[in-house]
Amino acid sequence: MRNKLSDAIKLANKSALMLGSVAAVAMMSFVSTAQAQDAGAEPEEVLVTGIRGALKNAVDIKRNSTAIVDAVSAEDVGKFPDSDVGESLGRVPGVTVGRAFGQGASVSIRGAAPQMTLTQLNGQNVASTGWYDQQAIDRSFNYSLLPSQLVGGMDVYKSSQADLNEGGIGGIVIVKTRKPLDMEANSVYVGAKARTGTISDDVSPELSGLYSWKNDSETFGVLVAGATEELDYVRRGTESDYRWWDDVSPTTFIQERERTALDLTAQWAPTDALTFGLHFLSLDLKANNTNTSTYLFTGLDKSAANYTCSETNAAGVCVKSTTKNPVRGDLTAGWASGALGTETFNQTWGRIASMKSETVDFDAEYAGDAFKVTARAGSTKADGGTDLTTNFSHFASLGDYNMALWAGSVDASGKKIKINPTSDLNMTLANYRAQSAAEAWAVKRGPNSDEETYAQVDFEFELDLGAIKSFKTGVRTTDHDVEKSSDQAVFGKVIPQTLNDTSRFYSGTFEVGSHGFKAPKPVLGAMIDATLADVTDWKQERSGYAALNEQNDALYGMFTFEADAVKGNFGLRYVSTEITGKSYAIDGTPLAAGDLAQNAFYSNDKSSTKENYDDVLPSLNVSFDLTDDLVLRTTASQALSRANYNDMFTAATQAGYQDTVQGNERLTIGNVGLKPMKASQADLGLEYYYGDGNMLSATYFVKSINNFVTTEIQVNQSIGLVSPDTGLDNWEVNTLKNAGGGEIDGIELQLNHAFDNGFGIVANYTYVNANAPMESYADRIGVFTESSQDSLNLVGYWENDVYSARAAYNWRSEYMIRETGYYGNRMHGDFGSLDLSFGWNVTDSLSLTFEATNVLEEDDIQYGAAEAYTSQYGMKAPLLEGFPAWSFEGEATYMLGVSFKL
Repeated sequence: MRNKLSDAIKLANKSALMLGSVAAVAMMSFVSTAQAQDAGAEPEEVLVTGIRGALKNAVDIKRNSTAIVDAVSAEDVGKFPDSDVGESLGRVPGVTVGRAFGQGASVSIRGAAPQMTLTQLNGQNVASTGWYDQQAIDRSFNYSLLPSQLVGGMDVYKSSQADLNEGGIGGIVIVKTRKPLDMEANSVYVGAKARTGTISDDVSPELSGLYSWKNDSETFGVLVAGATEELDYVRRGTESDYRWWDDVSPTTFIQERERTALDLTAQWAPTDALTFGLHFLSLDLKANNTNTSTYLFTGLDKSAANYTCSETNAAGVCVKSTTKNPVRGDLTAGWASGALGTETFNQTWGRIASMKSETVDFDAEYAGDAFKVTARAGSTKADGGTDLTTNFSHFASLGDYNMALWAGSVDASGKKIKINPTSDLNMTLANYRAQSAAEAWAVKRGPNSDEETYAQVDFEFELDLGAIKSFKTGVRTTDHDVEKSSDQAVFGKVIPQTLNDTSRFYSGTFEVGSHGFKAPKPVLGAMIDATLADVTDWKQERSGYAALNEQNDALYGMFTFEADAVKGNFGLRYVSTEITGKSYAIDGTPLAAGDLAQNAFYSNDKSSTKENYDDVLPSLNVSFDLTDDLVLRTTASQALSRANYNDMFTAATQAGYQDTVQGNERLTIGNVGLKPMKASQADLGLEYYYGDGNMLSATYFVKSINNFVTTEIQVNQSIGLVSPDTGLDNWEVNTLKNAGGGEIDGIELQLNHAFDNGFGIVANYTYVNANAPMESYADRIGVFTESSQDSLNLVGYWENDVYSARAAYNWRSEYMIRETGYYGNRMHGDFGSLDLSFGWNVTDSLSLTFEATNVLEEDDIQYGAAEAYTSQYGMKAPLLEGFPAWSFEGEATYMLGVSFKL
């Protein structure tokens, strides 16, 4: 089930002509070049730049490191390998990227969950939040915030060492920005791109620029860089919740995406030994969106005369059904009387969403005769979430008596739902009621924030103790706050609120889903304006509020050694953490007049819970130069990843209190005392370096991880609250605890080869066997989240001083996605993307580029993989027994760019 390599090979055959041609021409050119050299031609020394130069730089970083490191380097200012930073990381062996809403958003390393990847900016954490209210708050970095033009390179540490910050069991990604004293004075870069796609077919602009200056004495410099992007992203597909009369929902998501970034850096070196730096980075993403669904209730009329189900799956869900005739019911608004027929239901969720991250960092470095001191302090803060959620719905119960009627067949026996209607499902404004308003129950907002202040000082001393060459030590302290909230709108008049002409909220029609059905196209601005016009206040839902404060301190010591052909480092890192969780407790407080009904029994005051832990993390990295070209590398270390914020939030929910039913009192609460997951890990690698930047390597890795988070059910618990139904303080408490362990092992194979004629190839393959305790997940599937068993990259390129071309194919096998909220836990099918890029250096300063992404238009397929029995753990029917829950059309995107540099 987990091995889909054969499917990927079949898909790759679609591009075999192009990639095969690249390889064949490269091999022929290799032979002719070799013959020419044998004939006596003297090779010339050439400065390596462009694609080959970036790859060579990455290989040099890997070779010179004592740890297991892979790197991604920019070809030049503004020339990152991919326009999407996440996509570039996905080309690193052992790294897989989770795509969300058309972008690389999350990064997994060596089969570990994205939350086990630590992302840092120049060695320090970067605050980020999500914009989507269906995703839990976790510790992963949202890469969709980061424009590639601001990045100089990225180092991916897959093994640990004492001077690296703790937090990444999978690995650590260090994003590096540029510095003015490292660049030529008066460096200028300006770039512009235009983007369009096969679905998101509007032309979207992208602008970026950089200016770097330093004085003649190279003691002071300033760099300013920025990027902005506007994009109307469209996603079409089919979502099947299957809980409302077996509903199947063609759906279209439209996002008005605006991303801006500003990077400012100043450096001052008053002496050769002393340097100061100041860095400011602002990342801003606006992600306003609508999600429109037309619900086809395939099981609404199950009368024997009109409905047949010819096949069910092991979970008892009908996967092949037929509704013979469309039937219009006589239901009146408000369910007052009558009954439904086979009416459809259309709803649009509208969201104002954003996230903004700002980082300020100060650093200083002093280099003495045999020692070096570095210091760094700063803060990083992010605000985001959903600023407003609204809903506009149309159904017979709301007074929409002319909705389209369903008749036809549905086949959900494969990985994608097939809808074959025999009735007309297209709709216009004529199908909707004349006046409408937002659904009051749905109007909410969910602000989130993430903030950290930090300070660090490091000392490095040169030593002359035989093989021991240096000792490095340092201390780091951070103060981290994360907070989530949920607010319900209060309307100033009796519901229903102000009615407006329905035509105000829609303009024309558009395609809903991927089957060609049409419906009125929502106007988000009008929906938002009408919603806010009736909102007079916001009240906090106390069950939706939670906050955490983490005080993290670390102290480390690390020795480096080198003797003959052996070098490496060993050390210890001590970590101490104190956590405080805040939330509203359930204590039976009576509901105050005018308060939200859902706040009943919650305290009016926040309560706090404190916990702490400490740990020691040893590490050893050794490399052996077996020959001038052959390196044997081995590592052993321990690493940790702290528990997800969502699991540590102490916000509580209750059921059964004062509901007249005895003995069903239940409390569900997070656990601020969860310990970090901890891994004991090792690597063994063999690397062969040859020629100028060529490499062949194989690495075996293993991780043993404990302290997974699982659910704990405790009965007959006293929580300090007596139930009026029983007169007893006797509750079932559902919480989380650390229990169980997992294992990861695998192998990475990597080849980088540049021919002497401009051609080159890059290939890597990773196999991961990642087993997690199934009790940690409601789906009871014992694999790590977002872990693919197989992943591969095939890249062929050619370049000279004027032209360049690259074809890159990235593929990964199926993987589990686990989310809170509506979408839940499901399997993502294997996914492959063929990307093309072409460059033309018109002059030394002017360049043109063309990029094509996912040219094979690979679909996004997600299906239920859990077994039927997991319904007792909360798994819903469409996420069981292979049911094709979600599928979205694959989109090819195209970008034409021009850039100028000095």
